[in-house]
Amino acid sequence: MTAVFSHGRLRLYLLKLLDDGPKHGYELIRLLEDRFLGLYAPSAGTIYPRLQRLEADGLVTHTAAGGRKVYEMTEAGRAELRQRAGELTALESDIAASVEDLSALAGEIQSEVRGSVRDLKRELREAARQTRRPRWAAPGFGPMPAPGPTPDPSPGPSPSQPAPGLTPGFAPGSSPATGLSSVPGASSMPGSTALAEFDQRLAAFAVEVGALVRARRLSDSQLRTAVRLLDGALDGLRRLLR
Repeated sequence: MTAVFSHGRLRLYLLKLLDDGPKHGYELIRLLEDRFLGLYAPSAGTIYPRLQRLEADGLVTHTAAGGRKVYEMTEAGRAELRQRAGELTALESDIAASVEDLSALAGEIQSEVRGSVRDLKRELREAARQTRRPRWAAPGFGPMPAPGPTPDPSPGPSPSQPAPGLTPGFAPGSSPATGLSSVPGASSMPGSTALAEFDQRLAAFAVEVGALVRARRLSDSQLRTAVRLLDGALDGLRRLLR
């Protein structure tokens, strides 16, 4: 439960919502979620025990309709709402401030996620381009050497024949499998640099988001909101990579 509803203030706000007319429990949950712009929604385990307590105190009553309990405020409930009108005004002000804070936090996280998704898309495009590139066109190496002229079958040495111990069509020190010079790093798979950069950026993203969330000392509801935002970003990446 968000901190704005501590000390029995949720009970007061439920009376305020029921003052507009009878409602069932899940309708009250949706109204609260709408009031917080979708950034907070109380669970059924939070709402129903409080409705039962309100009913036990004679402030609300319920009727069964369509398999659901529909709650309606009693005259005693309306009297309490009038008596606590000042508290309700302060509560509405605190809710507005809480929504503003949650919206700012959501904006910061979404900005971080959008930037990271842009970086990820760019790195994935580069990795795909490197993967499609032929191995003999890897950076730092020229094309495969063209086949030489057909060796003269007559006895005796020929200028087109390779020196003893060399493979035809390859330069000294090259690999017969690839035709690439056997220098340090030549055996690296294309795209491995982009993949390493991706791993580094992913790790940095996790550290930065974790530090951002911990620095704000978020409540449980705010943390749940952050989790939903991250889940949304992950769903977007899944759709991108299909």
